[in-house]
Amino acid sequence: MSRIGKLPIKLPKGVEVKVSDDNMLTVKGPLGELTQKVDPTITVKIEDGELRFERPSDSKQDKALHGLYRALAANMVKGVSEGFKVVQEVIGVGYKVQANGQVMEMDLGYSHKIFFEFAPEIKIETVTEKGKNPIITMTSIDKQILGQAAAKVRSLRKPEPYKGKGIRFQGEVVRKKAGKAAAK
Repeated sequence: MSRIGKLPIKLPKGVEVKVSDDNMLTVKGPLGELTQKVDPTITVKIEDGELRFERPSDSKQDKALHGLYRALAANMVKGVSEGFKVVQEVIGVGYKVQANGQVMEMDLGYSHKIFFEFAPEIKIETVTEKGKNPIITMTSIDKQILGQAAAKVRSLRKPEPYKGKGIRFQGEVVRKKAGKAAAK
């Protein structure tokens, strides 16, 4: 049996889960509401404050879907109860970021400014302190949308291996190369 799929999901207080007839999973909590369509072969059961997923057979496809929908549901439950947060640092001389509502204005060393518009589900904050790198903080209840937005922002100026300049996740370690001076 799938190791991930067989684990039950404990429902925290204030979180309600509903499964409709067409296998639409709806999770409602203090921070919001999320929905996910579940494959008809996977059975969803709610009992004793736990959410369980069962599969009809041990075929490779059923095993994959079993773990997938259990993981998606666990992310939904955590999202509506606690939320998700991604913190990124902008490292480089003259690099700036500023949030105006759902649009972030960035100076990343290009000849032009970059304007990035976020989905309405994501809340963004930027902090710029003198002598420190600007920090971008993104929060959302939907882990998929948040991760996709964070990856897109990082792709605008990936950390380069010689000076380490660029946008990176907080705590990310970039391995630096020695450069041509070390070759002699």
